[in-house]
Amino acid sequence: MKVCITSKGDSPESAAENRFGRTPYFVVYNDETGEVIETINNASANDASGVGPKVVQMLVSKGVNVVVTGQVGGNANKGLEVAGIPTYAFGEAKTVADAYTAYKAGTLKRIV
Repeated sequence: MKVCITSKGDSPESAAENRFGRTPYFVVYNDETGEVIETINNASANDASGVGPKVVQMLVSKGVNVVVTGQVGGNANKGLEVAGIPTYAFGEAKTVADAYTAYKAGTLKRIV
């Protein structure tokens, strides 16, 4: 299973990013091994409009199963729901690694 976390940088030590569609990066973990398997540069982050649905489509194409982020806009929310991708708010987590640890501990609130 692939767990994708929004990030300000390209590593687990990077700060977790609150914005889903406008996040600069996505850090993807293999949930079975706990290892980072991919870092995705968000090519849609600076698009004028339609960012949320574009990002959802990209994550679906990458086989992402779960998203952990700060907040999700309305169109992205609908897209994630239709795609069947559960989405969680990272809450107090400061870094990507902290957000992943909180996800694994089951302490995050599901938002989609």
